[in-house]
Amino acid sequence: MTDSHSPINASHPRTVDDDDCLEQQIQHLLVAVEHELRSAPAGLNELSLIKALQRPPWELLGQVVFSEPEKLYPVHFLLFHVLYRLRDQLSETGESLKISPLSIRIESQSVVGGEGVPDSVDTLRQFYLDLSQYRLPEEAIQQMVNDFWAGAPGQAPAQSEAREAAEVLGFQAVPTDFPTVKQRFRRAVMHAHPDRGGKTETIQHLNQAFAVLKAHFRHSI
Repeated sequence: MTDSHSPINASHPRTVDDDDCLEQQIQHLLVAVEHELRSAPAGLNELSLIKALQRPPWELLGQVVFSEPEKLYPVHFLLFHVLYRLRDQLSETGESLKISPLSIRIESQSVVGGEGVPDSVDTLRQFYLDLSQYRLPEEAIQQMVNDFWAGAPGQAPAQSEAREAAEVLGFQAVPTDFPTVKQRFRRAVMHAHPDRGGKTETIQHLNQAFAVLKAHFRHSI
């Protein structure tokens, strides 16, 4: 799509008109994302939410090339920018928003111990609410992706996120060792390969789960 609902090309110079168009798109996305999440009480993963936003009646996102980080990044960033803004809004009404690529859902604050917007510094929130990060050079995006897959130092994933990642790979609980995870991941990717009738989106979902478990074991050493 080429209307104002589609992501602005991140390679173009930023203008005032671009900023206005981007804010308009964010407002549309805030409405659509909240509606989709309230329609799915169990939550959605990032890929499912992207697909929902591509379909009628929203059609807010154009085609997404999941296999090319520099093309996926602007969509991912914009979606997570919207999610963190929505989380701030929901915290004012006694609700919380769980944000993870593997599981995004609205919860009552009592479910998560009364937490709305964290009191401590939330580095991910700071990053995604900074719209200057929306347009990054291709080299910077590739470096971020490399760091992510390499398990670069950062916050350890929550136990719930590690469990969800394990379930994506077919485990009933988080395995006790990382080699078991690697073996299951390789098998799952092989079965999900497009040459065998799989989809690149499925592989991306497996990659996200694998990265979460890699970070989990890295921080548990």
